[in-house]
Amino acid sequence: MDICIPGYLRIFHHQQGHWQHIIGDSFYNPEGEPPDLEFATRKYDISREDLAIELFRANDGRAGYCIGDLKQKRFYYCGVDVESVREKLRSLGIGRSDPMESQ
Repeated sequence: MDICIPGYLRIFHHQQGHWQHIIGDSFYNPEGEPPDLEFATRKYDISREDLAIELFRANDGRAGYCIGDLKQKRFYYCGVDVESVREKLRSLGIGRSDPMESQ
């Protein structure tokens, strides 16, 4: 997945009852923090159990992608494809369409 996100956001994929943490590229990481989920859950004080509960609430058991804002403890269901993740990020004020692709 070729999506750049702030370090406090994480992308998750739900399929057949399993969650997978998708590691994207961070566009701002001045402290050089590791991209792994363990570090992020400790930094933003959210347990793995609470993370799973919030993700399940956000997606209602549907397959697809979710964005987790670990800093503000907000979770958003995106949809089943990568483009839906990009659209959700734009709706949150993160990113923009590539002007070179519209030509």
